Amino acid sequence: MIRIPRRALLAASLLAAPAIQTGAVQAQGFPSRPVRAVVPFPPAGGVDVFARAFVPAFAAALGQGVVIENIGGASSRVGNQAVLRAAADGHTILITNDTLAAVEALPIPGSGPFVPGLAPVLLGVAASHVVVAHPRAGLPDAAAYAARLRSRRPVNVGVPGLGTAHHFASELLGQALGGRPEHVAYRGGGPLLVDVLGGTLDAGVVTLNAALDHIREGRLVALGVTGKERSPAAPGIPTFAETVAPEFEIRTWIGLLAPAGTPAPALAALQAAGLGALRDPRVVQRLNGQGFDVEGRGPEAFGALVRDTVARFAAVAGAVGLRPEDA
Repeated sequence: MIRIPRRALLAASLLAAPAIQTGAVQAQGFPSRPVRAVVPFPPAGGVDVFARAFVPAFAAALGQGVVIENIGGASSRVGNQAVLRAAADGHTILITNDTLAAVEALPIPGSGPFVPGLAPVLLGVAASHVVVAHPRAGLPDAAAYAARLRSRRPVNVGVPGLGTAHHFASELLGQALGGRPEHVAYRGGGPLLVDVLGGTLDAGVVTLNAALDHIREGRLVALGVTGKERSPAAPGIPTFAETVAPEFEIRTWIGLLAPAGTPAPALAALQAAGLGALRDPRVVQRLNGQGFDVEGRGPEAFGALVRDTVARFAAVAGAVGLRPEDA
């Protein structure tokens, strides 16, 4: 099972990180111009929300401007490819989530693999997914959702794209509960939530931060979060592990990667600046308030997490019969 380190490990990681010396980094010639940060999803999604909270402090620590470029399409594949085509000099980075592992686990003809062409830089944050329903959908809690799945009655569950991390998380949850929903694909969490709010869908799976305001204001019912522990941002929402699926856990993560072959000094500078941004109390407060847990893990741990996630997603794809054309 994939386990992402908790806050206790974060403290040790940040304390062990090298101090940021902007002048020393610039003396080595990096960065010599603004850095392009590709987010392979449309604006307003979970990765974009993280990037816009993180990047100002990251740029300040790096001593150079950082420009966010949203390149959505094909479940992040278009943006991933843009980074693979970029010069491996540290001036282009990818800010993405575990959908990178999802598309790697279920490649489509002519696309990928992506992971071998990317160098992990930093694991930034992790968060739970949440399953939400309309208050009048007849799904008041996790037990009702589990019973509906096991009854084999159709359950329409929206996901922000087939073959995405959200889709795989929903498939894993269905396995744990003993049933499988009928997935409906959307181009992002925003349109999905519109249809859940309107009662068109029975339920939806999104990253917790995307639905928090709707849950807090009573417009959506949170059936459960997919982490093994409740989120500090929404402690009233139970986990599926504590209600209907003991030991179940799947959490989304967001991190930074660069094209493979990027020089080690540039990778070190990017990592140090990223850790510096994650030390900023204002950034931490903002991310925590959005349902993210700050992780701050380096390239070795992040690379291992990427590989483990690919393996877990590939296993569920085989178990439920997902095919590349389903992505």
